Amino acid sequence: MENINRCKWCLSSELYKQYHDQEWGIPVFDDAVLFEFLILETFQAGLSWITILNKRENFRIAFEHFDFKKIANYQEEKIQELLLNAGIIRNQLKIRSAVSNAVAFIKVQQEFGSFSNYIWQFTDGKPIINHRKSLNEVPATAPLSEFISKDLKKRGFKFVGPTVVYAFMQAVGIVNDHVESCWKSC
Repeated sequence: MENINRCKWCLSSELYKQYHDQEWGIPVFDDAVLFEFLILETFQAGLSWITILNKRENFRIAFEHFDFKKIANYQEEKIQELLLNAGIIRNQLKIRSAVSNAVAFIKVQQEFGSFSNYIWQFTDGKPIINHRKSLNEVPATAPLSEFISKDLKKRGFKFVGPTVVYAFMQAVGIVNDHVESCWKSC
């Protein structure tokens, strides 16, 4: 698949291309996967996505395959262990937010039946297909990501500003921002 057109942001590495081709922009309805992306996106804040992708397996191991029920119960000893783990992003605020976000995630599941029901309600369960001509047209935020960000924060989530939320929406296919020349464009 080397002679295909892709979004230019993913051309710098094979890992990026694989992520682009197999995950980015594909609608996700599974709560476990949604939680994984939510946590990874919060850790990505202020960093490049390739940094997170390169550490993704380390994150999976460190955070017990993103088991939100286990993470919600992390105590100080586990947080200190994570702060010493060179395989992940050792930002204390982000690590602590993973725990509080797991707690908030469970509360949303209890209220809506699933986190998927909650997050997809904002688009009536259908992806927003954007027809971008170039990467320059892809925004960092959107009115919907600002709205969802505010709602998540009211529900106790942290590190979920509009930019993080928009990146999350792209990652899990709520928004499809593949450029028109890309083979993944709709």
